[in-house]
Amino acid sequence: MNYKFSSDRPIFIQLAEFLENDILNGIFQEEKPIPSTTELSVVLKLNPATTLKGVNLLVEQGLVEKKRGIGMFVVPGAVEKILQKKRQGFIDEYIKPLVKEAKSLKIECDELILSIKENY
Repeated sequence: MNYKFSSDRPIFIQLAEFLENDILNGIFQEEKPIPSTTELSVVLKLNPATTLKGVNLLVEQGLVEKKRGIGMFVVPGAVEKILQKKRQGFIDEYIKPLVKEAKSLKIECDELILSIKENY
């Protein structure tokens, strides 16, 4: 785990995003455990409360479940949920502003699509 935290956003949110990416990339697989909050705190040198808050975000999103006395596990379907979330984020962050700007420049939809295809 070589996470690089920045100071521009809360660490617990960044931790949740790093763990999401690790799930998406198969580092933590569905129905398999993720490291404990204690282990994450020690390895990443984070406050245990911060680590717990980050992992709890994944629990709230239905990506990880607590199995009492056993640990935290990636739920079945977590990869698809993360993909859907990231795709929607991509649309909101990139596609919608792109379309808005294209409209302001009077670029027709077909022209925009052609340009995207040429650059894909």
